[in-house]
Amino acid sequence: MVVPTVQPQTPEQRPPVPGMVLWLRKLWLSLSRPLIAVVLAMFVGGIVIMFTSNGSLLDRFSAALTAYQYLYVGSFGSLFNFSYTLTIVAPLVLAGLSVAIAFRAGLFNIGAEGQLAVGAMTAGIIGLKLGTWPGWALIPLMLLSSMVAGAVWGGIVGALKAWRGAHEVVTTIMLNWIAFYVTDYLINGPFKAPFQANQTQTLPPQGTLPKVSLFYNNTLGTFLPKIAQPEGYLVDVGIFFALLALVIYWFLMARTTFGYEVRVIGQNPKAARYAGISVKRNIFTVMAIAGAFSGLAGAIGLMGQFPYQLISSTFSIDTTGFDAIGVALLGRTSAIGVFISALLFGGLRQGSSLMQLKANVPGDLVYIVQALVLFSIAAEFLPAARRAISGRLAASRKPALVPAIAGLTVEDAPANGAGSASTVHPVSQEVPAELGGESSPGEDGQQETGGQESDKSLSEEG
Repeated sequence: MVVPTVQPQTPEQRPPVPGMVLWLRKLWLSLSRPLIAVVLAMFVGGIVIMFTSNGSLLDRFSAALTAYQYLYVGSFGSLFNFSYTLTIVAPLVLAGLSVAIAFRAGLFNIGAEGQLAVGAMTAGIIGLKLGTWPGWALIPLMLLSSMVAGAVWGGIVGALKAWRGAHEVVTTIMLNWIAFYVTDYLINGPFKAPFQANQTQTLPPQGTLPKVSLFYNNTLGTFLPKIAQPEGYLVDVGIFFALLALVIYWFLMARTTFGYEVRVIGQNPKAARYAGISVKRNIFTVMAIAGAFSGLAGAIGLMGQFPYQLISSTFSIDTTGFDAIGVALLGRTSAIGVFISALLFGGLRQGSSLMQLKANVPGDLVYIVQALVLFSIAAEFLPAARRAISGRLAASRKPALVPAIAGLTVEDAPANGAGSASTVHPVSQEVPAELGGESSPGEDGQQETGGQESDKSLSEEG
């Protein structure tokens, strides 16, 4: 009796994976590691609470659970609390996109805080100087001016990086301090409020962003059910600008030639130049866009929330621009990842006050959790960094090719250039492939094929 054998299916014979399933699989692969990092950070944070609490082991465990319970309730436990959280999320999303787009190009934008300060200051000046304008003209002008100011501030970094080779970490840190001191001078000088210290005048009502609840009641609420107690929901329409920025960022990175060029530059600038991509122009453009995102974040933070005025101490204690680094890293520079990370960071910041009040746990615990998240994310890149360093060290120690393969030596090469061209290369001393000098195996055992490796990476990116 002959038993039929079942041949395994080849990749061509396998049924195609449905688009939604493939998308969900990619989404899970992109979110699984950040999710593990968050869970690990919360676990270690719970251990910190247990060590700093009193009582038995069970009491300490209960204290950790109670702290996290109030942390959740204070941020997402009700619509009122969630509206408070969204007021923090909107600037975090925009600042996170500022850092994320720079990461895509292989740049480290630490200047989001300074760009945010410049954008807020510019919007405040426009609002105070043109306070008699109607809101439909004043608000767009304030938002646009903040983006332009942030783009100029970020463009300075891009220009210095592209045409002078100045490292963006150094220049952004320096420009942060310049922005802080310039805004402090303007707040305490030309735009200082009369008989008040360290603050400007309050923005006119037509220069502030309306609350989402009030905006709904005045528009859709005229023929749909109105929101009861709309003054209790503090989230303003700035959250819609943040969501729109997420869509624009996704479209730029995933559906445009500019996004493709930025990704190639971030992965391999030399390959990008070889492919004819203008690296300098794209670096400048990326940093200008990053500055525009941060400038808009500063304007929304000023125009959307009480007290609607600039205070000199705001930028020295505000950490939105620096928290954006963690938001971009945790979100893996993707649009949906940045939004989820901003929700997490905003929830931690908003819920910390209730946790401290009810559970008697210091609100600074959220900064410990944020730091642990960053450490977990950074640990993910250690193996890749170690492999890259090892590969470079091995390449630097690799001896030069000896031009004596297949019985040929340097002396065998024709002196007058005549004869076969399949001889030792006069400059690089590499043996051509037709003489047996095939490509040598690389560090990972694969064949190195010279310039074909860059072409392969470019084709895979496309």
